[in-house]
Amino acid sequence: MTRPIGYYVHHHGAGHRARASAIADHAEGRITLIGTHLAGQTGKHPFVDIPDDRLDPMFDGRDGGAERPSALHYAPLDHDGIRRRVSAIARWIAEQRPALMIVDVSCEVAMLARLASVPTICVRLGGRRDDVPHLEAYRAATAIVAPFAQALDDPATPNWVRHKTVYAPGLIDRVATTAVDPDSVVVVGGRGGSAIDGAMWARAAHTTPDRIWQIIGDCPPVVDPPPNFVRLGWVDDAPARIARAAIVVGSAGDGVVGAILAARRPFICLPEDRPFDEQRSKAAQLAAAGAALLCDDAATADWPRLLALAERLDPEAQAALDDPNGAARLAAYVMALADGEH
Repeated sequence: MTRPIGYYVHHHGAGHRARASAIADHAEGRITLIGTHLAGQTGKHPFVDIPDDRLDPMFDGRDGGAERPSALHYAPLDHDGIRRRVSAIARWIAEQRPALMIVDVSCEVAMLARLASVPTICVRLGGRRDDVPHLEAYRAATAIVAPFAQALDDPATPNWVRHKTVYAPGLIDRVATTAVDPDSVVVVGGRGGSAIDGAMWARAAHTTPDRIWQIIGDCPPVVDPPPNFVRLGWVDDAPARIARAAIVVGSAGDGVVGAILAARRPFICLPEDRPFDEQRSKAAQLAAAGAALLCDDAATADWPRLLALAERLDPEAQAALDDPNGAARLAAYVMALADGEH
């Protein structure tokens, strides 16, 4: 009898849930998703909803603990949600006896699973993650998964971490091939970032009257916008709009980058500040691979020139960083590892 596989889903960002669902879609019903606020987010896949571990609704990932052990990122004291969360995960492990736990992402949950005698796969995001908590979680893991191509890895990543890593790009919801609107520029704001500066993008639209600028995300109203400037707000079909765009302008977040690479669309990358230099590292590697143009200051950029340069990017450079079968390949690897075949 095959044993189940647990998949811990971090509660920040839709990208974690999308990765988990993409892998679970190919895992023959063996994966149970474990996380907070998963109801209605997991499709047909079984899930365990666990208590929230945040200190408050404006949680920024810091616990304020001066005496926190160096092997932990987040360990606030006397937090009932964390006590009940740890208990729920440990109870599921005791009852279900999983063959494997995939942890996306939490050094603390990875260590909890290891302490509970469960082999772990750590999902490793981009950037420079060579601090003690990350390295110790990776050392304790049976394997590491990076949801991006090896060429996008940070140059400072230790060799032993690279050797332990399975690189798995393409873990996204893919859309069917569609006709491209030759005049469109789609600006994509990530849900993890700040509000979009609509006035700045309206100025960019003014300088390129032959283009239609479509803004996806949290963009406040703009006074007297040009006719080629369209605020779309949050949309449910962002990957499809990206696939139809002549050019995409966006951050270096996993979801945005994955959708652009899958659609092979010209990409102007505006990395945002993130912990561990995640987006700036990825943007630099995308530019080095010829898969994107890097723009450090959108407010002062020469947009007519940048758009013209973006259209000359070779889509084969993006193809080299994508795997249309990435989710199926990774699911096969995970199930083989769970069954002792690796």
